[in-house]
Amino acid sequence: MTDITQRKIAVGITGASGAIYGVRLVQELLKAGHLVHLVITEAGWQVFKDELRWDISDRDKIISEHFSSYGEQLYYHTLRDFYAPIASGSYQHDGMIVIPCSMGTLSGIAHGASGNLLERAADVTLKEGRKLILVPRETPLHQIHLENMLKVTQVGGRIVPAMPGFYQLPSTMDDLIHFVVGKSLDALGIPHSLFKRWGE
Repeated sequence: MTDITQRKIAVGITGASGAIYGVRLVQELLKAGHLVHLVITEAGWQVFKDELRWDISDRDKIISEHFSSYGEQLYYHTLRDFYAPIASGSYQHDGMIVIPCSMGTLSGIAHGASGNLLERAADVTLKEGRKLILVPRETPLHQIHLENMLKVTQVGGRIVPAMPGFYQLPSTMDDLIHFVVGKSLDALGIPHSLFKRWGE
């Protein structure tokens, strides 16, 4: 049986390579009828331009064309919008995911910097004991990266590296993207059918 209960999910998209992961995840959440609070860093916008070839001169148009058209329950917040509901622990949601997560954002979260809305929302998520999922896309990793990931997991966060599996015999780029997005949705506890599971 499919769980169709609407969830409230905060999503951060940063400047790490792999912007398509974040885009596709938001689209899947909206298509499934979930409510999404979206935050995109300045570097994230730049990666939209570089990797997806989007014209980012009109950000409202980007949000409308690539996100809002998939569902009505989307709330986009700028990095300085500390009045956003997700900036406060009193606003109850079902989890937060940063996909892809840059090493700079990882560092800010691991050290409780709260220097912008994305970091603040992640900090609030951790302190309230809610699900925080980080999807790093960086290689190779040095000790500081690894230590920051450990810090986040020690306080309840989860690390879901953007590492596609190949046992489902992917034949397209979408297959690889869907695997990572699907594993991310799994970590949030949200049902999906983006890839064939082992044994199915």
